[in-house]
Amino acid sequence: MICFVISPTMKLLRNLLYPFSLLYRLITSVRNYLYENGIFESNQFDTPTIVVGNLSVGGTGKTPQIEYLIRILKDYYKVAVLSRGYKRKSEGFIIADKTVTAEIIGDEPFQYYKKFENIIVSVDADRSNAIEQLEHLKHPPEIILLDDAYQHRKVKAGFNILLTSYSNLYTNDFLLPTGNLRESKSGAKRANIIVVTKCPANLSEKEQVKITRKLRPSIYQNVFFTTIDYANVLKGVNSIEFNQIKNKEIILITGIANPKPLTAYLMDNSIKFKHLKFKDHHQLSNKEIAEIKKLQSNNTILLTTEKDYVRIFDKLENLYYLPIETKFINRKNDFDNIIKKYVEQSSRDS
Repeated sequence: MICFVISPTMKLLRNLLYPFSLLYRLITSVRNYLYENGIFESNQFDTPTIVVGNLSVGGTGKTPQIEYLIRILKDYYKVAVLSRGYKRKSEGFIIADKTVTAEIIGDEPFQYYKKFENIIVSVDADRSNAIEQLEHLKHPPEIILLDDAYQHRKVKAGFNILLTSYSNLYTNDFLLPTGNLRESKSGAKRANIIVVTKCPANLSEKEQVKITRKLRPSIYQNVFFTTIDYANVLKGVNSIEFNQIKNKEIILITGIANPKPLTAYLMDNSIKFKHLKFKDHHQLSNKEIAEIKKLQSNNTILLTTEKDYVRIFDKLENLYYLPIETKFINRKNDFDNIIKKYVEQSSRDS
């Protein structure tokens, strides 16, 4: 079972910040109350909408989960992905086309656009406005996937998928600023499905039962467990077999919330590397790029995540990423059928 050891310094810091967490809880609870009781307006749309989000500030695997949904739906429906485009250098509603970059629409939306054909990728901080714009297209989407919109209460989604990381379940966490929760744990009740992400691939059914009991799902909620499935080929300008890099000098560059699963995977496969760790969505400066280039030799492989790759692929040579996918440990068909049934039924009712 998962267990956490809190150092005396961390415990003191949490105690000092706890009053601010109580204030934050009051603010978010009042906000949720106003939405749930119709005092603040929450818009519902004809197009089926699925939200993928979390209670914490990041690192739960929203991007691979969105990609999983795209894969199971794109052959049957016209799919749109809607994101706010975090840290993008643009404003308002944008639909991705061949002129956009990661700077214009954000890392994750650009990754979706480059990876999947025949889907609509759009960004807008005002999700209600974006959905209205999408519904008025000449060829509107038949399903809209909302990336990281669990707390965006202005949209009343038809279906909510809540993610929580195996290594840091929301039941073990605290509200900001003491912990990483954006809202109270009771917010989990809005979810139709709870997915425990980044689990060990060999997670036993007994352990799954223990975690499910800890999450205390409502009777209407299904709990699923997923792991990260790594590809056996590194991608870049060219491709390299993963097992061919063991004799290379590896420099790992990450700008994501939680690189630990990737670093653990490399170490488990006896890959030695130098890790240049930056904060989430970090934009490399010219100085940082020059310093990385100084570290390179003829035997150097620059390795990064796919999300980072779309942001820096044109700034560094010999750069590769290791593709990942969400993989269900069990009950994959159950998950797929629940999602497809929701979209099919909502499409008939709209």
